[in-house]
Amino acid sequence: MKLSVEKKDLLNVIARAQNIVEKRNTMPILVNVLLEAKGDALRGFATDLEVSLTDEIPATLKSPGRVAVNAKSLFEIIKELPEGKIELERKDNNWLKITQNRAVFNIVGISPEEYPVFPTFTTQEFVKIDATVLSEMIEKTIYSVSTDETRYHLNGVYLEVKTEGENANYRMVATDGHRLSLIDRKINDAPARASGGQGVIIPRKGLHEIRKLLDTVEETVEIAIEGAQLIVRNSTTVLMVRLIEGKYPNYTQLIPQNLKEHFLVQREALLSSLKRVSLLSNAKSKGVTFALQNGRMEITSNNPELGDAKEEIEVEYKGKDMRIGFNARYVLDVLTSMHDDIVRIELNDQLSPGIVRPNQDQSYTCVVMPMRI
Repeated sequence: MKLSVEKKDLLNVIARAQNIVEKRNTMPILVNVLLEAKGDALRGFATDLEVSLTDEIPATLKSPGRVAVNAKSLFEIIKELPEGKIELERKDNNWLKITQNRAVFNIVGISPEEYPVFPTFTTQEFVKIDATVLSEMIEKTIYSVSTDETRYHLNGVYLEVKTEGENANYRMVATDGHRLSLIDRKINDAPARASGGQGVIIPRKGLHEIRKLLDTVEETVEIAIEGAQLIVRNSTTVLMVRLIEGKYPNYTQLIPQNLKEHFLVQREALLSSLKRVSLLSNAKSKGVTFALQNGRMEITSNNPELGDAKEEIEVEYKGKDMRIGFNARYVLDVLTSMHDDIVRIELNDQLSPGIVRPNQDQSYTCVVMPMRI
């Protein structure tokens, strides 16, 4: 294998690969990226057996071939080289020689035959979806994904697609048992092709990698589901995510209905106040208390080892006096995911979960369980 490529092209491919390769060394082979020179292109492959990425860049080939090398080492070298052409050559001992002007690097590689079999797909049933819409849906749900490995079916975001006339309603839901996030968005494409009518669970790491890909996309990406894989592609980049097997719980039961009280509050005011008051909350529970009275809300926290804090903000509220405790981090996560000026919070009593949502957007719903303070 011998070829030359532009530095910026190669760096983009290796940077993406480096995000995916296995860093915990459960399988040492997975710290490598597989490079394959063929035709007039260089393809890069990276996988941790859960998320797999393949990308392709133009190259000037002298001879085809394949080699697998440490992704981090290759990235660090390419990053420090100046802009321009870089020559890559596989040596007989599976080392990779990198040359640019007077700089020469030789990296220890492994035989490409040792690299895991890379996942493939045959489906052409792709749906186009606006990159900003998909990115927003991930942003507004991923923070509620459970980190409890024993509840593996909650370790991802649930995606389901429902037909509504000519449109498809895409729904993403995440819950860790203490909170829930749900967002609906309409997509103008044939919905049946997206998930075959079945909901799927996308793991957290896969979602993070999809978001990184979406950050580089200006318009649309294509998505499809085949077997136990979600496929996301844009131009020459293909990301394949192994879906979580298992049945997602009936999340609709977790969303309270007909809550009696509600108040409106400036998002920025509540966000900044919560950040300050929670500094003196219990380090583990992050508990804060909302005390509601006509037209105002007092937010308090107390930690015997640190002290206490109290702050009052204006709210639009005309209901009965009420006190309710929340984990400040859960409420902060919700507020950070929103970009609306006014937030609507609905409550029943101090023992019932509350709903937080943008005042003008009923399609985004966040449920937060209360705490005993």
